Amino acid sequence: MSRCPERLRIIVATCVGFGYSPVFPGTMGALWGIALFVPIGLWGYEPWRSLLIALALAATCWVTIALAPWAERHFQKKDSSAFVTDEVAGFLLTVLLFPAPWLPSPSVWIIVLWAFPVTRIIDMVKVPPARRLEKLPAGWGVLADDLLGSVYAAIVLNVLLFFLPSWFGVAVH
Repeated sequence: MSRCPERLRIIVATCVGFGYSPVFPGTMGALWGIALFVPIGLWGYEPWRSLLIALALAATCWVTIALAPWAERHFQKKDSSAFVTDEVAGFLLTVLLFPAPWLPSPSVWIIVLWAFPVTRIIDMVKVPPARRLEKLPAGWGVLADDLLGSVYAAIVLNVLLFFLPSWFGVAVH
């Protein structure tokens, strides 16, 4: 991404400007995770759905790591609230891990309604050791705390689905 024009870097890093939102810029940027997930979820069947989500996640992680040094210089801050590709990656990891393969699968819309707020809340709370992971160099620190939060979110969601499947619109047999 070192040869990309400055304008393109800004567009990608801020997820088409969503990162400039005056209210919850990370959450606004993470909406792009929903925009990527929903078509895959509605169209894809397993294992293709998981593969496509994993590819979108890998691409988003790569973009975050590749743009992080530039973003740090551009925004004059290590993890600027305007740099939101890591939030997209976080949401994609949550939906990749939820529901676990041995649990019944809720609808795509139920997944979004649960996964999005749980992922965002856990990311904002910075459950340990997320804050320490932010200290990793360059894009790794920007990305790692979000990915750890997503693992926590997926665990919470899978536990809830296991014990309270009706909350997810899943019929209990």
